[in-house]
Amino acid sequence: MTETGIALGLTFLALLVGGVPIVATLALATLVGLWYADIDFIVLAQRTIAGTQVFSLLAIPGFVLAGDLMMHGGLSARLVRLCQALVRHVTGGLGMVTVLSASFFAAISGSAPATTAAIGKIMIPEMEARGYRRNFSTALATASGPIGQMIPPSIPMVIWGVVSEESISQLFLAGIVPGILIAGGLMVWCWISARAMGLSRETRRSTGKELLAALNDAKWALGAPAVILGGIYGGIFTPTEAAAVGVFYGLVVGLFVHRELKVASLYAIILESMKTTAIVCFIIATASAFGWLIALEQLPIALADAILSVSDNPIVILLMLNVALLVIGAVMDNIAAMIILGGVLTAIGSQLGLDPIHLGALVVINFAIGMATPPFGYSLFVGSAISKLSIEQISRALWPMLLIQIAVLMAVTYIPEVTLALPSLLR
Repeated sequence: MTETGIALGLTFLALLVGGVPIVATLALATLVGLWYADIDFIVLAQRTIAGTQVFSLLAIPGFVLAGDLMMHGGLSARLVRLCQALVRHVTGGLGMVTVLSASFFAAISGSAPATTAAIGKIMIPEMEARGYRRNFSTALATASGPIGQMIPPSIPMVIWGVVSEESISQLFLAGIVPGILIAGGLMVWCWISARAMGLSRETRRSTGKELLAALNDAKWALGAPAVILGGIYGGIFTPTEAAAVGVFYGLVVGLFVHRELKVASLYAIILESMKTTAIVCFIIATASAFGWLIALEQLPIALADAILSVSDNPIVILLMLNVALLVIGAVMDNIAAMIILGGVLTAIGSQLGLDPIHLGALVVINFAIGMATPPFGYSLFVGSAISKLSIEQISRALWPMLLIQIAVLMAVTYIPEVTLALPSLLR
C-alpha cells in the first residue's frame, strides 16, 4: 500500500472513531490524501461536484418528497387500518400489523428511517396500550423499517445502481423476495412473542364488509406503488421519472382526494424533504471525491486481493464479506460506504463470478440490516427518539429480530435465485 493510501486510511479511521460527522471525515481525509499525493486541493471541489452530476440521482429527492407527501397526506394511517383489518384476530396480530404496515409503506417511502418514523409513531403507543412491552414494540418498528431499503423504490438500490452502473429496475426487483421473507419471519416472531407474553387475540375477525371498507379506504395508498412500479416495469417511465410521478401522485391524493394535506403545510414538508436530500447528496458528493482518490491509489484492487487471498473457498469468502458489511453497516453511513467500497465489492464479485444484481442485493440487504443494528443504526436512533427508550433497552428485544434478518441474508447469499428469480424476467 502506498504512503498516500496509508495516510488516507488512517485519517479516515481516526476521524470516524473520534465521532467527527461523516461528511467532514470524508472531506478532511480526502484533503490529507491529496496533500500526500501532491495533488492540487482544487480536485476536491471538482470531484465533489462531479459526484452529484448523475441523472439517476435525481430520483432521490423525488422519492424522498413523494414519501413525505404521502405520509402527511394520510396514506400511512390508511395502510395501518387495512393491515389491522387483515390480521387483528391472530395472536400477535397487532405486532403483525406493524410489520405489514412497514412493508406497505416501504413501497412508498423507500427509506428505512422514514418507515420506522411513520409506522412507529402510530403503532408503538397502540401496541403498548394492548399489553406489549414498550421495548418490544419499539424494536419491532425498528427492525421493520429496513424493509424499506429492500422493497422498491429503494434509495440505496438507486445509489448502488449508480455506483456499479447496473440496472436500477433489476435491482428493485432483486429486493422484493428478501423483503417479503424478512417480513414473514418477523410476523412469525410476533406470534411467538405474543404467546410468551400471555397476550390474547386482540379482537374478533374482521367481517367481509369491514375488509372491503378498509380496502376501499386504502385504495389510493395501495395505488401508489402500483403506479410507480407499474410505470417502471411497463416501460412507461424510468426510475428517475417515476420519482416525479410519485410526487405528483402524493400531491393530488393528499390535496384533492383525502384532503388531509394542506397547502399551508407544503412549505414545511418540502423544506424537510430538501434537508434530507441535502444531507444525502452532500454525503454522496464527498464520498465520491474520497472514492476517486482511493481508486487512483488502486486500493480497491489491493483490498480485494487481500480478502481473496485468505481462502479460495467462495463459501468462506462470502461469509467473511457478509460479516464485514454488517459491521460497516452498523457503524458507518450506508450511502458513503457504498460509494467508497463500490470498487472493492465489484472487484470481489467479479473474482467470485457473482451476478452483479445478486451482488447489489447482497450489499444493500447487509447495509439495511445495519440500519437497525446497535450501536449506530439510523432506524435505531429513530425508534429511540419516538419511544424515549435508550438504545440498550431497545437492543435487548431487537436481537432475535436481527437474527431472523441475518438468516434471510444467508439464504440470499448462498441461494442466488432468491434475488435473481424476478430480475431474470426482464433479461
